[in-house]
Amino acid sequence: MKKPYAAAIIGGAVLGTVLVVIVITLWFFKSHCNKFSNKNSETASSDPPAPVERNRGCRSTSAPSRLSFDAQVVRQFTMDELELATKQFSEANLIGHGSFGSVYKGLLHDSIVAIKRRNSPPRHDFVTEVVYLSGIQHRNLVSLRGYCQERGSQILVFEYVPNGSICNHLYDTKMELSTKLEFKQRLSIALGAAKGLCHLHSLSPPLIHKNFKMANVLVDENFIVKISDAGITKFVEDSGPSGVNVFQDPEAGLSTEKSDVYSFGVFLLELITGQDAANLGFLESDETLIQWVASRLNSNNFVDRRLMGNFTTDGIRDLIRLTLRCMSFPRIARPKMEMVVIELERLVEREMALTTVMGEGSAAIFLKGSELFS
Repeated sequence: MKKPYAAAIIGGAVLGTVLVVIVITLWFFKSHCNKFSNKNSETASSDPPAPVERNRGCRSTSAPSRLSFDAQVVRQFTMDELELATKQFSEANLIGHGSFGSVYKGLLHDSIVAIKRRNSPPRHDFVTEVVYLSGIQHRNLVSLRGYCQERGSQILVFEYVPNGSICNHLYDTKMELSTKLEFKQRLSIALGAAKGLCHLHSLSPPLIHKNFKMANVLVDENFIVKISDAGITKFVEDSGPSGVNVFQDPEAGLSTEKSDVYSFGVFLLELITGQDAANLGFLESDETLIQWVASRLNSNNFVDRRLMGNFTTDGIRDLIRLTLRCMSFPRIARPKMEMVVIELERLVEREMALTTVMGEGSAAIFLKGSELFS
């Protein structure tokens, strides 16, 4: 006999999707009828949040303007130094390939670093952008340490993040590196990534990541989340897109902060399902990813089965709601990352409190479908 968990998801799917559509529609008409009255909307673009929310959600203690970095001295490494650090860029030190180029692990001046290399002639704007990006420091962002432009190569030197991408821990196919990430851990991962994106958006002008995805969410030795490749698209835009990127905002037009929010919604979807979004099957149909999600919320397999017994009903329900909001259309209906951070902080605090008091697996998850999104 099947557990009533499926019934909860079935009812929640239908009602939840309807509620999202209704909220988006009401917001859209309200914002056009009265621009200045929407002070409490999480999607409002003209009214700043209350000070207490700003401090909790995305405190920007180091968000100077782009111009303030002009006088900063960024480390310029020589090719000889980097060849020594990587043993002549040996295959043994090759740890991956990214949008910028090949990635090597190296020992540079007693510090382990990640070195990204590609073939390209020297460019002055490359140095200008490196100077700017190296000045962006945040707990949840991978730090850019320096650069090199020699012998037909452009090279970026980053801090090394030892535990690699969340992909390895969430859906590694060989199960060699995969980790059982419990619900509270996944919420904490989502919160760390949200804070990193939020910091980028708080800069003046905002820095749009443009390539946020699960593969670019790394964790260090303490499992602290660090987003990689922020701003790297400026170096590789000339080469054009390659392959299908399910994290890419399907809404045409200029990339904005809301484009990153959509990508973050796909990231949340992968945390919930435990699956690579590219393998969900929607690419083989005419459905958009959000349509695919809405039509399959009633499936017993929608939520990662490894999560069973260690989440509360409110927790999984609210995370699914947040996912749908981040992937909403039109993009103006999506919340700002600052509000996403605040919501995830609330979810983490509540989930920690409830599971600490009640014990793991003791939360009531067997509600009627109509109650899941009530």
